[in-house]
Amino acid sequence: MSLPKTLAEDVARNLVMVARLIDEDPEEAYAYARIALRLASRVAAVREAAGFAAYATQKYAEALAEFRASRRMTGSVDLWPVMADCERGLGRPERAMAMAGEPEVQKLDKAGQVEMRLVAAGARRDMGQIDAAIVTLQSPELASSSIQPWTPRLRYAYADALLEAGREDEAREWFGKALEADRDGSTDASDRLAELDGVAFVDVLGDDEGVESVETEGPVSSSLADSPEGDDVDERGDGAGKA
Repeated sequence: MSLPKTLAEDVARNLVMVARLIDEDPEEAYAYARIALRLASRVAAVREAAGFAAYATQKYAEALAEFRASRRMTGSVDLWPVMADCERGLGRPERAMAMAGEPEVQKLDKAGQVEMRLVAAGARRDMGQIDAAIVTLQSPELASSSIQPWTPRLRYAYADALLEAGREDEAREWFGKALEADRDGSTDASDRLAELDGVAFVDVLGDDEGVESVETEGPVSSSLADSPEGDDVDERGDGAGKA
């Protein structure tokens, strides 16, 4: 609203492209965000979008600078958890932990507080404090049977931390709970469960014949495991935004 009509439309088009591309092509989203930033760097929404685009491409110092700028313009604390996660991305988990104890956290809504808990647990893991990370994730939100938008990621992060601590049976239980809550497929809980149960998925047809997934129990035979089509690795970390 603060921009001339034509300029506002140009900025809006670029922000729409950022939103459309940030998940499937973050580098392209970042390019659109830079254009919007050149056009309207004094607009808080543009600084926020530029921050998320930089964050998606792991440019954490740049993302943190943009988030700070947006916060100065608006006074909002909504970006506090992702700012803390940028500190993790910059290799400063101690700063992320310090942010988790600041008064701003109490001003966050429930979703923001859960996100901050995920970031804090991730920071504990970064510092090698796996037991503390597990305790950090133990909360009324984790124990609740109510399914909220944050539930799959919270349960997944807890399961992943339990697995790192060597508590495999408990991890399997919580990956299962994460899967039950994950209606949109936002985590790879099903793959993690299959891995724990010794189930592997391999391609049995060549590229020219299409792809067929076969579920097998136990180790995959060497002839399949060594084939170019054999391995499809998914990656996911601790449930917090960075890794």
